[in-house]
Amino acid sequence: MSSHEDLPPYVLGFPGPLRDELVAAVLSGRKTATTGLLAAYEAEAEPLPAAGDRAGLVDSDERVVAVVEVTEVRVVRLADVGPGHAADEGEGYASVAEWRASHERFWHSAECREALGDPGFRVDDDTEVVLERFRVVALVP
Repeated sequence: MSSHEDLPPYVLGFPGPLRDELVAAVLSGRKTATTGLLAAYEAEAEPLPAAGDRAGLVDSDERVVAVVEVTEVRVVRLADVGPGHAADEGEGYASVAEWRASHERFWHSAECREALGDPGFRVDDDTEVVLERFRVVALVP
């Protein structure tokens, strides 16, 4: 059995208040899903996660705080994200529209656009997103 140091990092958002909030939501059990842009995986030439993959959830200091296991991955159009997924992101969204507005603010941010290498990047209903479900399998002291 490999230790958590051997695992790839599981990164939510960029370091800072947002990542801290997301990591806290995972550790509390509120957050069991996340959404990424397919374009981000393509920009980084990174393979999509797959059910059964394990990774080390990192905090803003890049320390591994938990081991997570991916339980489901689906690629869908942004317009097809449903209320169950939005709720399972654990950030208290009252509706899919609220979830989408929050994600659009993030995806349209300068940091995200820079990471994508596209200063004018915008999402629309047909933008493909990666819906991921996961579970915490171990906390790291």
